[in-house]
Order: sequence, then C-alpha cells, then structure tokens
Amino acid sequence: MPDRIYMDNSATSFPKPPAVTEAMVRFAEDCGASAGRGAYAEAKACERLLADARVAVATLINAESPDRIVFTLNASDGLNIAIRGVLNTAPAGSHAIATALEHNSVLRPCNALAGQTGLEPEFIACDGRTGLVAPDDIRAAIRPETRMIVCVHVSNVTGTMQPIDAVAEIAREHDIPCLIDAAQSAGHAPIDVQALGADFVAFPGHKGCLGPLGTGVLYIRPGAEDRCKTMREGGTGTISEVATHPITMPDKYEIGSHNAIGIAGLLEGVRWLLDRDVAAIRTHDEQRCEQFLTDTDGVAGLSVYGPRTIADRSGVFSVNVDGLAPGELAARLEAGWGICTRPGMHCAPLAHKTIGTHPTGTCRLSFGPYTTAEQVATATTALAEVAAGARAVAESA
Repeated sequence: MPDRIYMDNSATSFPKPPAVTEAMVRFAEDCGASAGRGAYAEAKACERLLADARVAVATLINAESPDRIVFTLNASDGLNIAIRGVLNTAPAGSHAIATALEHNSVLRPCNALAGQTGLEPEFIACDGRTGLVAPDDIRAAIRPETRMIVCVHVSNVTGTMQPIDAVAEIAREHDIPCLIDAAQSAGHAPIDVQALGADFVAFPGHKGCLGPLGTGVLYIRPGAEDRCKTMREGGTGTISEVATHPITMPDKYEIGSHNAIGIAGLLEGVRWLLDRDVAAIRTHDEQRCEQFLTDTDGVAGLSVYGPRTIADRSGVFSVNVDGLAPGELAARLEAGWGICTRPGMHCAPLAHKTIGTHPTGTCRLSFGPYTTAEQVATATTALAEVAAGARAVAESA
C-alpha cells in the first residue's frame, strides 16, 4: 500500500495538531467533570475550559462577546437550531430563500418544514459552471412572506465561495434573518461576523477548526436570539431553582452536560489557527488551488468542476474521468497512490444537478492546512495517469 495522502478534509480534517489529542487525553485523565454540576476543583476547571473555548472561538470570528458562541453537536445541529428556531412557528405560506448549492443540512430541514408547517422554501439557481449565486437573484426572490435567507459560504461540492457579504446586506436591508453555513470555510478563510452582519453563522469544530468530531458552533448576533425560539429545553447547571429554561445567552440554546472532552480538543485546534493566522492559512489554500488548477488544465478526459478564479473558490475539487464512475476513480486513486477521496453525491443533490453530475456525482479531493505541494502534485499526476488509462481502454474497445 502506498503512503497515505489524505484529501477528504471537507468531511473532517486530518491530521489534527498534536495539541488537540493531548488536550483531550489530559481532560479525560485529569478532569472528567461536568461544568456547572459541582463546586469542586475539577468542575470549576471544566467551567474555565468552556469559557476559554468561547473566548478563542469568538476571537477567531471576531464575535462581539464570548456569550455569542453556542456550542453544538456539529454544523448540522447549529443549522437546525437556527432554521427551526426561526421558522418552526412561522405561519403557513411563509417563505424561505436558500441557494441550489446548499448541503442537505439546509435542504432537509427546509423541506421537512414544508410538510410540517406549510413553509415554502425556494432554492435559487446558481451558475452551472462556477456555482456562484447572483445576489440580485436573491433580492428578486424576496416576498412579504420571506422569513429567512440561508446561504452556504463555500460549497462542499464545487469549492465555490459565495458572496455572503452581499447576501447578508440584502437580508439586513429587508430585516430578514440571515443564516450562513460556514461548514467549509471556518478555519480555512477569515470570517469577521461583525463586518458580515449575518444573524447566524454555523460551523463544525471538526473540519477547518481542526477539533474532534462531535463539536460545533452557532454564532448568534446580538438581538437575533429574540427571533429564534428554542428547539429543546433542559438542564443547564445555571439558575436550577427555576423550572423554565433560561433565556440568557448562551444557555438558551445549550442543554445538558457539554461535550467537554471534545471542546478541550476544539480549543487547541482554534488556538493553532490563531497562532498561525487564518489569513495565512487562506494563502496556503489559494496556492494549493492554483497548483491543482494549473496542473489539471487541459488533461484530456478529466473534468474539474467549479470556479477557475482563485478568489471565488476554496480547496474543494470535484472531478470526473470519462468512462469511470466516481467510485471507481476513487478506488484507483487509493490503490495506486494512497489518495483518500470521497466519491458520490456529498449530501448536496441540488449542487450536483447544478453542475450536471446528478445522480452519479463526482470524486472529491479537498485540501487542508497540512496538504503539501508535493501531495497535490501526486494527486494531479495520478488523475492524469488514470485519465490516460481510461482513454486507452476506450480507444481499444
């Protein structure tokens, strides 16, 4: 088996900084307590851990204060909290806008609400070549009944980086709650939530933030919590003498004991990003993108989807080779070069319809901060060789 080359960072980042694992082991061995559930030293240490993690995440995205940071199970959980919190009680006939490049974590809650409450979701078409949405198309779709606008920041299929600043501005102009899915951008590119002005930004801890699985964040702009009802209620370890759920942030959206061991790892992942500066990580990503696009340009039989302009994309590449199913391409890349990719539909069926790859999908390669120029060179060489081999088979048939 060749040396492993991990190119599935869109699913979850790997490797993690060593400090991430070390912090989780340290918590398991030395603390193990639940914040707010005791007055002893270990419980207080867990409280400090959560506070430190909120500060670090707030710093990463320039949140107004740490209490704007809600810890979630993952990005899907955060998206559901915002979507259902705003739309669950909206009257029948209410309208929501999203894009055709959304992940199922947006498509499915919206479509479920269509059946449950009579919500009318509208998914705005994106350019079939670049995947970019035109902000004016979102503006034109707004109705008096529009109750929410959702936009993915970076597509997990095409790597397209959407103009979320313009989308958030349109939402503010019409006083419509705006939710940004930053699952593929947080940690990969700078995000300034105060400059952005979106009401909600959801992202996982285990992707660009380099933390472990089972961690996530929902940022809520000051005042936006008044428009987002709770989905769940329960213990918070605070004001336990009251039988109604707290309305203060972030307790309003956090119930039960936290995944403290995961948050310990997330804190170290975010510290790693802060130490290195996300702008520098974005530059690294741009360099890998340019290298991949240059080295695959003109390879016969190889299709590379998404923007060709570096400013409009991230290091997420969907590809296909003529004559091969995505799963077969992925298998050959792993068997011959040890390259780990993800074939299929990537939980984003409308995105694949947009680029013309539905229902078979594509083979996806996605980069992270540890992806080297040498690894990208190996991947592009491998794709060229596989494409040449497939051409040879087709010509001899």
